[in-house]
Amino acid sequence: MTSEPAFTAHEYRDLLSAALRESLYADTRMPTAHTLFMPDSHRTALYVDNVVVPGGRGVGKTFWYQTLLDERLREFAADEYRINRLRRLRVHPGHGLELNSERYPGPLELQGLVESKEDPYFIWYAVLLTALGQEELRGLPEWRDKIAWVRSNTGPAQRTLEKADREAHAENVVHLLLFDALEHLHPERAQADRLVGGILRLALQMRFGTRYIRLKVFIRPDMFEAAKLTFADASKLSGYASSLEWTQTDLYGLLFHCLGNEDDEQSDLAERFRRITGGWETDSGGTRHVPPMLLRNDAFTQEALFGKIADPFMGGNYRKGKPYTWLPNHLKDGKGKISPRSFLQALSTAADATRSAHPSHGRALHHEAIRTGVQAASKRRVEEVSEDTPWVRLAIGPLEGCQVPIAEATVLKLWKEADLPTALAQDAAQYVQADKPSLVRTGPRHPDDLPRLITELRELGVMAEPRSDGRLDLPDVYRIAFGLGRMGGVPRPKA
Repeated sequence: MTSEPAFTAHEYRDLLSAALRESLYADTRMPTAHTLFMPDSHRTALYVDNVVVPGGRGVGKTFWYQTLLDERLREFAADEYRINRLRRLRVHPGHGLELNSERYPGPLELQGLVESKEDPYFIWYAVLLTALGQEELRGLPEWRDKIAWVRSNTGPAQRTLEKADREAHAENVVHLLLFDALEHLHPERAQADRLVGGILRLALQMRFGTRYIRLKVFIRPDMFEAAKLTFADASKLSGYASSLEWTQTDLYGLLFHCLGNEDDEQSDLAERFRRITGGWETDSGGTRHVPPMLLRNDAFTQEALFGKIADPFMGGNYRKGKPYTWLPNHLKDGKGKISPRSFLQALSTAADATRSAHPSHGRALHHEAIRTGVQAASKRRVEEVSEDTPWVRLAIGPLEGCQVPIAEATVLKLWKEADLPTALAQDAAQYVQADKPSLVRTGPRHPDDLPRLITELRELGVMAEPRSDGRLDLPDVYRIAFGLGRMGGVPRPKA
C-alpha cells in the first residue's frame, strides 16, 4: 500500500461504473490485453493435450476460444500461465458463432448434411483436413463435395494427417483446431448431440493417433455428457477434460483486475487504484496491468479491500451476512457454479442503484443496492439461458408465482395442465429454418418425458438437486427473474 489519499465512496462508485459498463457485452466483444484476466483455475484448460473444456453460459468458453485464436493474447497467456507450448501453436477455427464458410460449414449446410444422413465424423474430418491445407479440398467450394472426397479417399486423407503430424514434429509446433458455440449446431437436440459426438470422436482419434494435431472443444457440460452416449469410447475423453469454473477469489480477482485496467483517458482513477493497492505489474507496452497475487487469490486481502467499497453487512448486523460472501452465494446456479458475467452485472447495477437511491451513502455500494444487483443479474441470466435454450423458459413459466422448495408432483401437475410437451414441440419447429448460427437452438432431449425434463434442468443448473425431502428448488440467480418466491429470500422485483 502507498501513502496515496484513500478513495472516497463517490470515486469508488465512479470507477466501478466505468470499469464494469461493458460487462453485459463480454460475449460479443473480442478479448483485449486490458480484459484478459487469467484465473489460476483456468490454467489447465489451456493445456494443449486437454481436449474438452466444459463450462456453462458466461464462464469464458468463447473468451478463451477467441484468445487462443489471437497470437498476441496467446503470448500473454503463455507468460502468465508459464505454458511455453502456447507459443508453438498453429490455431485454426473448427466451429464458432462467426460465419466462416471457408473454414467450416454454416448452420444451413449442417442441417442439410444431417438430413442427408451424413456421418458427423466425416464432416469434421473434412474441416480438419481443410485447416491442414489438403490440396484436393481447396478446389471444392461446397462442403458436401469436400466431405464426399474425404469419404472416397480415406487413404490420401489419412496420409495427409500423417504428413502434417511429421512436419509439425520437425517444426516443433502443434496444429490446434478449436470448437465453440456447439449449442448452435442444430435446432434438434438429438442431431446436435450427433454432431458433437462426431467432433469428440475425431478429437479422441487425434489425441491418441497423432502427437502434434489436437482439437480443443469448448462445450456445455450437459452436451458433453449427452455426447458420450453417441459413441462407445467418448468417456475416455473425461481424462482429458478441464472445466472452466470460477472460485470466489477468482471472481473478486476479476473485479480488481477490471478496476485496475479501466482505460478511460479522461480519468486517472484506475491509475490511482493501482497505486493505492500497490504491487501491480505492467507489460512493456503499458497496455495491461496484472494485479498482485494477494488481490487475485487471497480471500482475507480481497475482503479487506471490498470492505472499503461495500457496506460491512447486508443489513443491520452480521447476522444478515457480509457482502463479500453473500453476493457470490446468491449468484450460484443449481450446480454451485457462478458466472463472472452475472457477478460483474450485479456489481455494476449495485453501483448505479446506490448512486440513484443513496447518493450520499458512506460506501460505494449500499447493501440494498447489492440486492438490486442480484435481481438484475438474475434477469440477465434468465435472458441468457432463454437465448441458448428457449425451452427452459417454457418449462419454468407454468411455475411462476409458486414458492420454492416445491414438490415434484406439483411441478408435473402444472406442466401437464400447461400441455408442456406440445409447447416444446411448437417451439422447436420455429428454429428448423434458421439461417444464422445465433438463431439455432437446441431443445430438450426428451420433451415428452416430464420427469426427465427435471433431470435436464438440473444438468443445466436451472434446478438444484432435490432436497432431502424430495422437494425441488431453483437457485436465486434463476428463481428471482422467473417469478418464483422463497420465504425470506431475495424478493422478486416489483413490476
